[in-house]
Order: sequence, then structure tokens, then C-alpha cells
Amino acid sequence: MKGIKKSLTEEYLYLDFSHQIEGCIFPLHTSVTLFLLSYCDCKIFKVCLVPAGEGTDISLKNVVPQDVQVQVISRQELPPIVQNCCLPAAVEKPDNFCRAGLAVVLRHIIQKSYEADPSKKEILELLGFKKTCLKACAEVSQWTRLCELTIPLAIENFLRESSDQHPTIPAEILQLERKLSEPVRVHNDDKLRRQKLKQQKAAGVGPSLAKEKTKSKVPTQETSEELDSSSESLELQVAFSKLTVLEEPATTNREPSHIRKAKASDLPPLEHVFAEGLDFTLADIVLLPCIHHFLVIICKNLSEKLIEFPLLAAWYQRIQEVPRVKTAASQCGIQFLHLPELLATSNEQDSNLREVPAVEEQSDAAFIGGPRPTMTKLMEKGIEVMFSPHPCPTWTLDWNSLPAAVSPKEGKMSSDRALRKQQQLNNLVYVVTNQAKPGDRIVDFCSGGGHVGIVLAHMLPSCQVTLIENKELSLIRAKKRSDELGLSNIWFIQANMEYFTGMFNIGVALHACGVATDMVIERCIKTRASFVTCPCCYGFIQNTSKFNFPKSEQFKKTLSYKEHMILCRFADQTAVQLPPPRRLVGSPISGFSCCRSELTAIGQKLVRKHCCMEK
Repeated sequence: MKGIKKSLTEEYLYLDFSHQIEGCIFPLHTSVTLFLLSYCDCKIFKVCLVPAGEGTDISLKNVVPQDVQVQVISRQELPPIVQNCCLPAAVEKPDNFCRAGLAVVLRHIIQKSYEADPSKKEILELLGFKKTCLKACAEVSQWTRLCELTIPLAIENFLRESSDQHPTIPAEILQLERKLSEPVRVHNDDKLRRQKLKQQKAAGVGPSLAKEKTKSKVPTQETSEELDSSSESLELQVAFSKLTVLEEPATTNREPSHIRKAKASDLPPLEHVFAEGLDFTLADIVLLPCIHHFLVIICKNLSEKLIEFPLLAAWYQRIQEVPRVKTAASQCGIQFLHLPELLATSNEQDSNLREVPAVEEQSDAAFIGGPRPTMTKLMEKGIEVMFSPHPCPTWTLDWNSLPAAVSPKEGKMSSDRALRKQQQLNNLVYVVTNQAKPGDRIVDFCSGGGHVGIVLAHMLPSCQVTLIENKELSLIRAKKRSDELGLSNIWFIQANMEYFTGMFNIGVALHACGVATDMVIERCIKTRASFVTCPCCYGFIQNTSKFNFPKSEQFKKTLSYKEHMILCRFADQTAVQLPPPRRLVGSPISGFSCCRSELTAIGQKLVRKHCCMEK
């Protein structure tokens, strides 16, 4: 009864719709979401398609699962919270909690499907080992970015160019082919590699020859029960035994001595069965509709190019043998191709993989080494730490008179940490409350459990406060505290920062880790909004797809990337449990780091000082 009750929770799923071609709904994010709904046999959500514009021709025949009821609405009919987000988006009633972005929404669909029917454990397994598949946000995870953003967008562009005689093969496809050629790392890595060594020796096959056979092998059996253990790789046996709920063959006897004593360096590497390794995960669900439509064009117009993707073709054939995949694909208008068996030579594969653009190494010819020489170098260039006085050092919130749910003590933390958090909130809330005007929109970026946003929503009832956080459990805790307070001027958005598209007047970020603070500041500057930030975790700062460091012109002329990273790492070395010499080095460096986002109140506007360091 408990599961049935949960399944009746009213929840809406909003999807973009631009057009449809040969059984594929665009954008591909929508096709991927519908495919997952079909695979999970999920009927929890009320699905709404949002056309790109008026007059968009919507034909849903053979592309939407029959069990999924779909309605078409205009963008103006979207709930206000959804109008501030990129689609896909899932919203719980009463429309103040929204999940936005492909990875977040897909993970939510999996969780809700499992909650509705806990017997479907294989659905929860889509989240992978430790349930972390595509959990890391695309801003910091190259793999999430590849699956969630770059491959769908690259293939959409490729399909648009397919009418040309020679469309360019997307670099992201070559990147995925390279990913499939890398050795697999799993939690029981050593055990499986020893089993594979035993299998190879029993078959009289050397590791190098076995590797070639495995890479070129495309299984064609209908079920894993028909797999011949003497001819199929260990990886295939392990992967398909999990999918068909068969137990892995139990080894009652110890491995032979020569297998047990083999050095780790002599063990054969494990190879990909699925996108992330040996397990069928959400990443495979995301990639399948995208790769299918890519291969349709390749087979139709560029068949000679197919030989360049032997691993991708093998993955495509293999994924069809996963239970329920063919049924789900058929319901979504995907008719699988029958690809020829590809026997690419190692030279062809190496030539193909060399085309993938690699990350350039940073040139650190000017690297000195160590934090003290680097700080000396800065001071010789006239770069020193400067601090502004506190605008109102005696101001504080009257915590005793506030409702209990406003206090960070209600946010599941120790009393000592809660006291420090109150002191931090005193500073941020003072600046924001003096800056805010009735009707302003305030965004608490990287909000965590809502310590800043909830105080602001309570103190400024005439302002709309939005909490944006990628971690679901933190946001759920924040909503629970908000409900206890009866706040009606607060929204909760679980999403990566990039998926929030709304306008706002003031941006706030307390302890946005690493480059997240830079992302907040950049977003506020583009929106022409005031901002109050308190950075942290300098040690996590590194070059990303969005930022390169150092950022300021002064630092670029003075420090190399490696010297800049040395300062960032040591800026985190201020904890009380560290030896005093390390703390003494770390403290002034953290001062340099804080300067990169120093704020000063001037009249009615917060102005960023472009001082010595960008973090």
C-alpha cells in the first residue's frame, strides 16, 4: 500500500519539442527522457510537451510510448518556477520545488519509478555503483558533460548537416570511442582481472591476442543464457549475469597458485561492455537514442566511415540484448540497425583515436616552487593583500527572537559549526538586507541546506528568494525547514547553475566551492545583478571548460598556472589541527585568495574590486 500511495503523487514533467524526424523527437534531451520513461514503465508523471514556437507541427505517432499520456502546452502556460529553468524539468505540487536539467531529471525519474515499485531493483541499478552515475554536475565532470551536453548537441548539429555530401564526424564521437578503449576500473577490479587471466591461460590465449578478439567481438545472441563461456569474454559473462538476475558463477576452490601470485602489473585489463564499464547504467540510456540516430546517417550516407567506430558499433549491438531495451526503443520509434561485424586493425583504431583533440599541457617554464617564493614574487611586483573594514562590525541578527527553523541549528549540524554559521550569516544578511528593495529577486546559489536563503526569505517577505542546489537531499532539508516556517516567497531548484535562466537582482553564495564562486560572480555580472559571495575550498580551483586560471591580467603577467595552483592549495592549509608552520603559511595565502572577490558597499550598489587575485 505504501508503494501505491507514493505512485499517486502528482508530478509534472515538462519537455521541449522543436520537431520530429524519422522517429526522433528533437531536442534529443526529450527523446532520451521519453526513452527512459518507457524503459522504466513509468506512469507517475503527467508529461507536457512545450513547442518551440507557435505553429510548430506536432506529430507524436510512433514516437511516444502508448502508456504515456502527453499534453501540449505553450511556454506561457509553464509554472513560473519552470519559466526560470531550462527543460527538461520536473515539478512537484504546489509548484515551488523544481528539478531541471537532463541528468537531474533522469535520476529523479529512476528514483520515483523505484519508489512506486520497489521490486524493480534493476531500475535503481541504473544509477550505478554507489548510485553516483551522472550525479556530478557537468561543470566539474567531463563524463557528465560529455553524456548530458556535448554528445546530444553535437549529434543534433550532425543531423542538421547530414544533407551535405560530407558532414563532419563530431569530435565528441571520437572522444567516446576513445573512452570505450580505456581499461575499466571497478570496485572488485583485482578479483575479476585474476579470473580473466585464468580464463586466458585455460584457452591458451595471450593477453594481447585476447584483447584484440574482445574488442572486435560483437555478440549476436538473443539472451545471455545462450552465451558460450568458452568463447565470450569474462566481462560479458559478468555484465549479462547481472542483467538477467543470474548469480555469477561461484568459485568454491581457490585460484591456482600462479594466478593468486601474479603481479598486478601482469593482470590483463578489463574492457568495456557498456559505456561506464561492466554495468548497464543511466549513461547507456542517455547515449542510446543519440548514437542510434548518428549511426542511421552513417549507414545511410557514410557507410565507409563505420569502420572507424568498432567499439561504438560493438556497444550498440550489445546494448540491444539488455532486457526491455528493444521493447522500450520500439515504443519510442527506434528501429535498431543490424551492423556488420567490424574487424578493425590496431593501426586503424590508433589512427582514429589520434584525431581526438587532447588537452594541452600547461607550460610552466617560470615555475619556482613552494608558496613562499611565489608570495615573494607577488610582493616584488607590488601585489599585496588589502582588506576593507567591516561596514557594521556590531550588527547581528537576534537569533533568540527568530523562529527555531530559521537557525542553522535546525540544519543537522553540530552546535560549534552552527555558531560559526550564524556569524557568517550575520555578515551576509546585513549586506543583502541593506541592498534589497521590495519586489527584488534574490538567488542563493549553491544553497546547500538553505542556511542563507531561508534567513533571507524570512527577513525579506516582500522579496522572492530562489535556492539553487545540485544535491537533492540538501534541498529537501531546506524545503522541510521552509514549510515549518510557512514561507510563501521561496523557490527550490535542484539543478546545475547553467540550467537556471531567470533574471534576478541580487546573487548570494556562501561557501560555493572552488570555481563555483567564479561561476556565480560571472553569472551575476552578465545579469547585471549585485552580488555577495564568500568563497571556500581554494584547493579545488583548477582549469575547467569554462575558466582558465590565473584570471586577472596582473596575475597572468606574474604567475604560471602551476604557481597559481600552489597558492590555491596552500590557501586551504589553515585548519586548527594542522601543524602551526603550515597554518602560518596558509593564512596569508588565503588572504590573497579572498581578494579575488572582495566586495565593497558603495551607495546603493555592490561593486566588485578587481584586485590582486581571482582565487
